[in-house]
Amino acid sequence: MLSLGLMLLLGGIVAYMRAKGWMIALAAFVGALIGGCYWLALLPLVVGLVFCLPVVQNIYMPKVFSMFKKVTPPMSETEQEAINAGTVWWDGELFSGKPDYQKLLNYPNPQLTAEEQAFIDGPVEVLCNMLNDWQINHELKDLPQEAWDFIKEQGFLGMIVKKQYGGLEFSNYAHAKVVTKIATRCGSAAVTVMVPNSLGPGELLQHYGTDAQKDYYLPRLAKGVDIPCFALTSPSAGSDAGGIPDFGVVTRGSYIDPRTGERHEDVLGVRVSWEKRWITLAPVATVLGLAFKMYDPDGLLGEKKDIGITCALVPAEYEGVNIGRRHWPSGSAFMNGPTWGADVFIPLDWIIGGVAYAGRGWQMLVECLSVGRCISLPANSVAGGLATSYTTSLYSRIRDQFGLPIGKFEGVDEALARIISNTYQMEASQDLALTGLDIGEKPSVISAMLKYHNTERLRKVLNDAMDIHGGRTVVQGPRNYLVAAYQAIPIAITVEGANILTRSLMIFGQGAIRSHPYVLREMMAATNNDASAFNQAFTKHVHFVMTNIVRSFWLSLTNGCLSSSPRKGVVAPYYKQMNRLAANFALLTDMCMFSLGGSLKFREKLSARLGDVASNLYICSAVLKRFERDGSPKSDEAVMQYAAQQALYDAQVAMDGVLKNLPNRPIAWILRVLTMPAGHNIDAPSDKLGSKVANEMMKGDEALNRLTRFMFKPQDEQDPIGVLAPAHAAVLAAEAAEKKVRKLERDNQLSAASPALRLQEALDSAFITQQEYDLIVRSRQLKRQVVMVDDFDMQLEQHDDKLLERHVF
Repeated sequence: MLSLGLMLLLGGIVAYMRAKGWMIALAAFVGALIGGCYWLALLPLVVGLVFCLPVVQNIYMPKVFSMFKKVTPPMSETEQEAINAGTVWWDGELFSGKPDYQKLLNYPNPQLTAEEQAFIDGPVEVLCNMLNDWQINHELKDLPQEAWDFIKEQGFLGMIVKKQYGGLEFSNYAHAKVVTKIATRCGSAAVTVMVPNSLGPGELLQHYGTDAQKDYYLPRLAKGVDIPCFALTSPSAGSDAGGIPDFGVVTRGSYIDPRTGERHEDVLGVRVSWEKRWITLAPVATVLGLAFKMYDPDGLLGEKKDIGITCALVPAEYEGVNIGRRHWPSGSAFMNGPTWGADVFIPLDWIIGGVAYAGRGWQMLVECLSVGRCISLPANSVAGGLATSYTTSLYSRIRDQFGLPIGKFEGVDEALARIISNTYQMEASQDLALTGLDIGEKPSVISAMLKYHNTERLRKVLNDAMDIHGGRTVVQGPRNYLVAAYQAIPIAITVEGANILTRSLMIFGQGAIRSHPYVLREMMAATNNDASAFNQAFTKHVHFVMTNIVRSFWLSLTNGCLSSSPRKGVVAPYYKQMNRLAANFALLTDMCMFSLGGSLKFREKLSARLGDVASNLYICSAVLKRFERDGSPKSDEAVMQYAAQQALYDAQVAMDGVLKNLPNRPIAWILRVLTMPAGHNIDAPSDKLGSKVANEMMKGDEALNRLTRFMFKPQDEQDPIGVLAPAHAAVLAAEAAEKKVRKLERDNQLSAASPALRLQEALDSAFITQQEYDLIVRSRQLKRQVVMVDDFDMQLEQHDDKLLERHVF
């Protein structure tokens, strides 16, 4: 028993440090010898020879390689392109089971240039002041013309276009913050700005366009002369972009170029038919980016008949192009609609990148989408979180019930803490991804995490905010600053890959292959029938699994408390628990792939939960990075702790779900011992911590201002959001005087019938001073303005602008 213990101890210590295989075997061999059991020492020696000695490997590896090729599921061309899209970045560290946190801390902090900051402080601020969400969504059903003109003139549609073509050439971080600030004021305007700067003609042209296409279109896109849209989604192929039915057949034909009026005879082109829906900006677009499947049955371009998905640019005024009808997105009025055409002939030079890029559309789309998913929808979600955190924090302190601010009730502070934590997580997660983009990465797996988790967190944020505001936000009208976002959240949940698909198929399905240190290498070796490359990858993979077994068990047994952290102090426990969960996740990943093989891709619930583990590890690391980037402020400690603890807890819950539902029960039992030997020892954030978060934010000062620094905050007290800050300040200023009046009322020293008359009585009786009286009057006036809801005429058309004057008490 002593020999076995020493063998496992010494071998385990060396394995924990991920030493080479022969060193692990040697340490175990020495341990057994020290214990005096010589026959037991043969075990690590044999194992070491089997896995470390090339001569021995050559005996069994051909059979392993043959078996691997049989069980490895074939990948379609679209799956292969999706897997190859983008780059592996911080997600690779998370899949490694032993993240290098120094890399995380060494990543540069995202910053705005002076030009970018000036744009946000100038044109973005001006634009936000032009926008009225109620007017846009319910009266104009469009942006006002002055806003459209300003957007075009100031280059909002060309933020990603390089300066040589007249664009702003902003960083990805600046691009996201511009969208965020606009979205805190008006979602329809934010979508209008974000789409031309996300997946669409501009992005595709810059990466793949011919020089002639760039020279013509990019200056026009940058200045708003052309308004682009990108037609991808079809009625029968939503998230399955690779399954679009729209097609084009290579043929010869004639056409009139609407840009020049010139007629071209007998040219080689494509006759395309399409029906698209849900195309943002399509009703007002001047140039249509069109995705379709291209076929060459007559071999006019070569031997290949099925060329594949192709992207082309088609002028919207071109004969046969149909636009101009609109969809009506829930809670919004941005331009969105269908486009269709039948047998529309387009020349080959309208293909983005020319004929050389025919059939490469899917590759182009997935590569650009991996970038766009990090920016547009996550920025919109961050904006919703910022606006909701700001309004709900102040409202919770202004609004009172039973003589107390509603934020002092534990049920409210619990919901407010969740709002703040989710918002902190959302922005931290996006900012880390934007850092990657701006240093040249294209983190496709992380972009899928962001798309799903930010939009889902916004849904939770809005639900909690609606509960806290209660009747204040269930009545529609200009004063309701939450309902438009609440109604519109299904849009973000649905577009750019429905969230159900993103969570259950993409995050882990792509990450397990793309971000795992060895799986893709093994699969490529099998595809290429490269036995040597497979041997190298497989041997390292076995070592990876064995060391993760040791690391996972030890870190789980101690909950990571004995592991190292790159920083001391308040953040250290979270880094240590991440060490534990990262090792658990790496082991779970390999064991699920081992026990389920190719069928894992069809086990969507398991895949979703594994993706949740990885995603929450990413979120926690982003939270810690954000806290340090901000200078580790004392007033942010509680929200950082809450956000980090919640992410870790959610990862643990997801991991438990995997173990409960893994079909191979013996492996599941063994994995539970290795990953959760002490059960659920990561707790959810405590009630006390949640109250700290809520109380800090209800102060309305440093912490809330830092959280909402990229939010547009109206200065007009007549604005339903603009009134919150002065009302909050007035309530705090009048707090002592209000307490004095309430005490007088309790002591029956004031006998007037109404609150206003009792206040006057207190002044007349010299119980309070004129200054106290004035403070209370202003506080109550502004508080009334905050809590009032809109009313209309019987036709629900004419809003009553005088409702604040109907004050009978």
